[in-house]
Amino acid sequence: MKTSENTMLVTGGGSGIGRELARRFNALGNTVIVVGRRLETLEATIAGRRNMHAMVLDVEDPEAITALADRVVAEYPSLNVLINNAGIMRREDLTRTRDLHDSEQTVVTNLLGPIRLTNALTDHLVNQPDAAIVNVSSGLAFVPLSSTPTYNATKAALHSYTVSLREQLKGKIEVIELAPPAVHTELNPASRPAHAMPLDEFIDEVMALFRGQPTPREILVEQVNFLRWAERDGHFDQALEMLNAH
Repeated sequence: MKTSENTMLVTGGGSGIGRELARRFNALGNTVIVVGRRLETLEATIAGRRNMHAMVLDVEDPEAITALADRVVAEYPSLNVLINNAGIMRREDLTRTRDLHDSEQTVVTNLLGPIRLTNALTDHLVNQPDAAIVNVSSGLAFVPLSSTPTYNATKAALHSYTVSLREQLKGKIEVIELAPPAVHTELNPASRPAHAMPLDEFIDEVMALFRGQPTPREILVEQVNFLRWAERDGHFDQALEMLNAH
């Protein structure tokens, strides 16, 4: 993936990984549009920076996604990179019958959101030079954290969807998966593990991987490999036990 002179759309750009990716790519000479639910956090992301723009999007609303895609293409016709980063993480107790609002909202935000936005922009992106789609999954797609079951499931589904997307778009759009380990962000501070990577350290390693030639199909910092390759390397049960130790 080309790392400069792109026009990029980053979802979930008001905080955490999305905010820092947007800023780092902008610093490399890219025009970056950040989208998210709250204008004030998006404006904080872009404050004082050239060629950064903010748009509000409720990723749960299919009509809003279509409208945003139409607006972005009209206002930024050179758009050639989509980074599907927006996500939520909720704890769930599966030992009793419960209200499924958190589960359903997680599926809509983490899985249907990227699917819908990608779909809305595909016809535009296939005609753009150096086009790329980056889907942000998680190390928990490969070894689940039992307290966040629907989050894990959406990220596993997004991983599988990304593999299919890459195959279908081969030769047209580069498709990359970014699978973070636990990182110190606002995603879910209450369940942040002690071993979570500092955000700056994570982003430094991610940006170095993006500059690789060719760009890896999966952007995997060293700390996530224990989870990503647990099944292949024969330590899945050990990883599951370690991840879920209380």
